[in-house]
Amino acid sequence: MPLKSTITASLSSFAVPVRALIGVAGVVLGVLLVLAPLSTHQIAVVTGIGLALAGIAAALLPTIDGFTRVSARVFGAVLFLLGAIIAVWPAGGAPWIAFIVGASLIGHGVLQTVQVIRHGGDQRATSVIIALASIVFGVVALSWPVLTLTFFRLGVGAWFVFFGLQLVLAALYRRTPEQKRQRGKLARWSRTIGASLALVLAVAVALGSNWALGGVPLPQPGAFYDPPTSVPSEPGKLIRSEPLREGVPRGADAWRILYTTTNTDGSPAVSSGTIVAPKARGEDPLQLLSVAHGTTGVAAKCAPSLSATPFADGAGAALEQLVVDNGWAAVTSDYIGLGTAGAHPYLIGDSEARNVLDAARAAQEFSEVSVTSETVVWGHSQGGQGSLWTGQLAERYAPDVTVQGIAAFAPAADLFGLAEVNKNDAAGKTVSAYIAATWGELYPQLNLAAQLTPGSARGVEQIKDLCFNGQDVLAAILHGTQVPNQIFPDSLLDGEFGDLLRAQTPVGPFPAPVLVAQGLADPLVRPEQQREWVADRCAAGAEIDYREFAGLDHLSLVAADSPLTPELVEWTLARAAGEPATPNCNALP
Repeated sequence: MPLKSTITASLSSFAVPVRALIGVAGVVLGVLLVLAPLSTHQIAVVTGIGLALAGIAAALLPTIDGFTRVSARVFGAVLFLLGAIIAVWPAGGAPWIAFIVGASLIGHGVLQTVQVIRHGGDQRATSVIIALASIVFGVVALSWPVLTLTFFRLGVGAWFVFFGLQLVLAALYRRTPEQKRQRGKLARWSRTIGASLALVLAVAVALGSNWALGGVPLPQPGAFYDPPTSVPSEPGKLIRSEPLREGVPRGADAWRILYTTTNTDGSPAVSSGTIVAPKARGEDPLQLLSVAHGTTGVAAKCAPSLSATPFADGAGAALEQLVVDNGWAAVTSDYIGLGTAGAHPYLIGDSEARNVLDAARAAQEFSEVSVTSETVVWGHSQGGQGSLWTGQLAERYAPDVTVQGIAAFAPAADLFGLAEVNKNDAAGKTVSAYIAATWGELYPQLNLAAQLTPGSARGVEQIKDLCFNGQDVLAAILHGTQVPNQIFPDSLLDGEFGDLLRAQTPVGPFPAPVLVAQGLADPLVRPEQQREWVADRCAAGAEIDYREFAGLDHLSLVAADSPLTPELVEWTLARAAGEPATPNCNALP
């Protein structure tokens, strides 16, 4: 046998067990990606090792002509080099790494397709299917540039598993031409079935990615939200109303309202909101609950009054009990810029308070329901901040509205602290994107758009048009995971922007008893931050009833089955009845 042929045969014989070992390693790495609790850097390292091994396997592909041999080895070398870079330098930047991963998977699929087309083989269909799966997974990887994303881990991890199995099965099923002809149908179809499952998974991941990132079409504000030509200059005046049919609690009537309010600089503005009241109501004025809603987004279409569930925000079950079972009326404000035109002053406490107080005033002018001028104020998260600010501002801004109690559930009381602690979390990046999109208009002197961290501007543009309700919550959070770094650089937090964040902390004094509820498993509003804010307010003389709930997070705190629900109803009825306050500042944890 010629020397060249002998060397080629030896290398081919050597390549088979190496590719089999690489296949086993690929399966292990894929399982790690899918199942192991890996950090961001660990995911990058595992991904890089897998790509490097795939490069070695590509370089050892069985080849016939020189063109295929050269192309396979060149691609294998490039893939190995890129995988090694990712494994050694995992902090090199998520978008850049994701591009390499996606391009590598697509390139591997194309190379395998070319190999099959040029040289055929008894498993041509199977190889083409696996190649297509590789290409689809590559496209998914390009769509999800942050390595911590679940879909990215599932996609790349599954590709490693199937790629590895393909190498192992290829080594196990090496036969002479006669043995290949004698192989049973089950053996011949086993790889095809596995490859088909890989392709199905790849397509499912791709479709799921598109569904999750796309959000859902939401109704845009119609003519109801347009202010008339002549708008009253006095805040708290009802402009118009119309019945609400969707999402209304059984046993209640509800209406959408448009009313006047003011901007933080005192200039006139218009806001929308809702009123809900029991169907069975007499002529006596109903006790009024004023609700400051939590984060729903910053686009006009994100107004709660446009939602299919306008009363589900925050402690929705407690609100329904108060209205249907206890005969109260409730009024909510959408806030300026949600529903109505203009920039939404997101997490600007003074603006939220004005909107809530003017909604309570407008409710007193509503002819369908008679309500008192006394009110208890509720709010969750952003609305928790809003309810505290409503109490703080009430006597100065709306002395005609008597606040009897203020309840705040997981309130965003320390906005600067939240920005600092949550700046690298997906939810924190989403909230930061909302702030960047709105405060850039409200405070042009900050020039926020020019000071965001590299790679953040695109994420802000995508997130600002997504609402924080329904499927859009998932889309907004997932887009938040796609922002590679914290949105605001530390230098920005240290300057005027940081001072404005600190200025949103409600400090009182409060004209009525305050209830603050906090879940101890809340990853967004941290219990230790809440305790610090409560301790500071207690030291300043505020009457605060602080309650913690073990095992409850940001949303389960206000769920229907939360222990807070009956406690909140009881506490609210007690405030309206004029019962003594129940502060517990002396017993803080």
